[in-house]
Amino acid sequence: MLVAKMKWKLKKYWKMGRTISQKFNTAFLQDTNKLNKFKIVLSNKFQAFHDLLNGEGTTMESNWKVIKEAITSTYHEVLGHKKHHYKEWIPVDTLDKIQERRNKKAAINTSRTRAEKAKAQAEYAELNKQVKRSIRTEKRKYVKDLAMTAEKAAKEGNMTQPRNSLEITVNKNDQ
Repeated sequence: MLVAKMKWKLKKYWKMGRTISQKFNTAFLQDTNKLNKFKIVLSNKFQAFHDLLNGEGTTMESNWKVIKEAITSTYHEVLGHKKHHYKEWIPVDTLDKIQERRNKKAAINTSRTRAEKAKAQAEYAELNKQVKRSIRTEKRKYVKDLAMTAEKAAKEGNMTQPRNSLEITVNKNDQ
């Protein structure tokens, strides 16, 4: 009992001094549209920084702060924070649909009149069907690809690959 209390206190103090690092949805950079938008916004911010740098003499520390702020604000603006660990088989366009569905749900909750609420609920229901359909087809495609790679590896004599594929599909590794 005493050991557990000491461990708990140590754990509490260990966590107090740390700041939480920001995690961004870097998986969105795989999509070419998001990547191009990210590059454009970042180049615009660096162009503004370059113009600012030519105007006055600044220190390395202040330059680093401006560069860091430009990069993090671009990440936040274009990619957003990583709120949830999504499965690897969910593509970026489906994640965009999921975000749009969240926005529609928020529109339902913030609607003021019954007509607005009914319209928002109809839009949400349609988008919800699309999201579920998209996720279902992508998961089927992912499992089919896993089965094909496992079958191919089994034919070649590599038995660890089929076992790993089976563990992935059964979700033994997910916690």
